[in-house]
Amino acid sequence: MKSSLRFPFVLLVLVVAALSCRSIAHRRVRVTLGSLYDDGGEVELDQEALNQTLFLLSAAEPGAAWLQQNVADLLSANLESIDIAGGRYRQISLWRGGADRGERSALMGRLRFPSRLEHPEHSQVSPEFRRLLSDWFVNRRQFRPEVMSELIDRIKRPIDRSYGYPDTGRPYATCAVVGNSGILLNAEHGDLIDGHDLVIRLNNARIAGYQRHVGAKTSLSFINSNVLHSCAVRDGCFCHPYGDFVPIVFYACQAAHFVEYLICNSTHKSPLLATDGQFDALCAGIVKYYSLKTFVEETGNPPAMWGKFHDAEMFHYSSGMQAVVLALGICDKVSIFGFGKSPEAKHHYHTNQKAELDLHDYPAEYEFYRDLVERPQAIPFLRDAGIKVPPVSFYH
Repeated sequence: MKSSLRFPFVLLVLVVAALSCRSIAHRRVRVTLGSLYDDGGEVELDQEALNQTLFLLSAAEPGAAWLQQNVADLLSANLESIDIAGGRYRQISLWRGGADRGERSALMGRLRFPSRLEHPEHSQVSPEFRRLLSDWFVNRRQFRPEVMSELIDRIKRPIDRSYGYPDTGRPYATCAVVGNSGILLNAEHGDLIDGHDLVIRLNNARIAGYQRHVGAKTSLSFINSNVLHSCAVRDGCFCHPYGDFVPIVFYACQAAHFVEYLICNSTHKSPLLATDGQFDALCAGIVKYYSLKTFVEETGNPPAMWGKFHDAEMFHYSSGMQAVVLALGICDKVSIFGFGKSPEAKHHYHTNQKAELDLHDYPAEYEFYRDLVERPQAIPFLRDAGIKVPPVSFYH
């Protein structure tokens, strides 16, 4: 039986109960001007002024300086591609420029994978890796919400071609984004999930043995590049339990993983699509905005103190959050399953992990989901995205 909520309050009892006690929207907020600019003093900002300030601050990505240096190091690195084990395997290593290759600290990345004829020749690997990385990073530095209106061309059309669907240029009528929270085991939504036109699953979550709760259909696998790395070391870059012909979309959480993309893209039978750097920057901006917003509202501290409570270099959105934003751009109606938490449920339904990852601000992401359901017009980034935010429903 269908059981839909406007927002999964039951799932987020501990988190949302605390958030719902805030009255910041109905009062003025005192912040220190020195935290926003370079001069001291204090000023009172109303909610609209505060939102505008947070919007401007969130457009600056956490860890941007570190990422720029990391990419610069990778672009200047020495890339070594060799055959090993009598040609049965190939190994690609990235050595920091100007350092001795024997030094452990000089090794920036290494991938050992079964050799196949389809893989690019040794001489092609280095220039193609640098091209992929450079294009992604240039786009990453462009904060352009309008990229949402381009997801039909960038993502949906390649998926449709692989399935032999007609090229309508229209969004999917209904999409299900299936998260990995243990709360999925509290209900039997399998048939409801499978009834959607497009079913998106995250990070290779197992479905065998769980179909009653999570469904059996998978139309699109959404993963991060750490998962892609584990795929690349397998024969033929076998990447998930859903079959060779299910398209994959991944985002680069480590810039060096474009080596894995280069190798896997040459052998994978279905489309393997990297999210555009502009799309990654948009998702990072949304999460930072909500993280700043909840921080200021809950603590009363100025936004500049946010970095003392969050590791700016490691701060990142979750795979589930980015999959939801992707669905907003390619679907007319979005249903979300397996997002949220409860004290009794495991973090992932298919593992024994209980704790959430520290590098994600899940309460901030839950606030974003709340606004998606209740007031999407209040999300500053999506107002400028060139799309109409589709109806979003959560299921528990």
